[in-house]
Amino acid sequence: MSVSDTEKDEIEKSSAPLMEHLIELRRRLIWSLGGFFVAFLVCFFFAKKLFNLLVVPFKWATQWAGLDPHKVELIYTAPQEFFFTQVKLAMFGGMVIAFPLIATQIYKFIAPGLYKNERNAFLPFLIASPILFLMGASLVYFFFTPMVMWFFLAMQQAGTDDQVQISLLPKVSEYLSLIMTLIFSFGLVFQLPVVTSLMTRVGMLSSKGLAEKRKWAIVIAFVVAAVLTPPDPMSQIGLAIPTILLYEVSIWAARLIERDQEKQRVAREKQDAAEEVAEKKPADASST
Repeated sequence: MSVSDTEKDEIEKSSAPLMEHLIELRRRLIWSLGGFFVAFLVCFFFAKKLFNLLVVPFKWATQWAGLDPHKVELIYTAPQEFFFTQVKLAMFGGMVIAFPLIATQIYKFIAPGLYKNERNAFLPFLIASPILFLMGASLVYFFFTPMVMWFFLAMQQAGTDDQVQISLLPKVSEYLSLIMTLIFSFGLVFQLPVVTSLMTRVGMLSSKGLAEKRKWAIVIAFVVAAVLTPPDPMSQIGLAIPTILLYEVSIWAARLIERDQEKQRVAREKQDAAEEVAEKKPADASST
């Protein structure tokens, strides 16, 4: 297979000595770590306000349960617990805020080693990934966290002559772990169309193969939901259903990619045929 002059130029530009690659990698790592550290400091400074913001879904759940949202109470049982909870929250928030910068640095590091068409194909997924993650996080914040907390609040027991009073007093660390687990789980699942689309572009998956494995995908979706979410049926079903819907979106996206690749293949074949005809004409003319 012959290599065009444009592809040769791209290969020469993408080749660089090992030392230059290491220097470039160090620069990208410094930018990524610096961005994360700045975002971490900002999030740690506003850690209490961020935590109060994360408690809002808990207040919505208390309203759904018919309780007073102004009496929502969380506790910590160790002197250092709330401090380390704020550190954990700052790290999580810093990673979320710095992710666009980190992803950009990763792209800039690997972009020189890609062809122009590969760079153009990779860039939309780089943009779509954080958007899909935010969509999953928003679904957790506005719907599933209140649903889960409402489910747990419904287990409370009022004190009577025959019953002891049982009240929900979540620890700050456990509540943060719960909501972070849900955000991470949904954000990870919402990357399914991105991952399958990339694998379809490189030929590792096909829309036909995805459609044939739909039954297995449904089973795996419920298994993954059972592993990633708290042990309550509402959050497990709440994660499994969007996963199945996103799988269907992935099949649709794979079909679009295959259709576009087929159009490009036909266009290349027509161009190659036209070039062969153009090359034969001067040869025929010289022979006569």
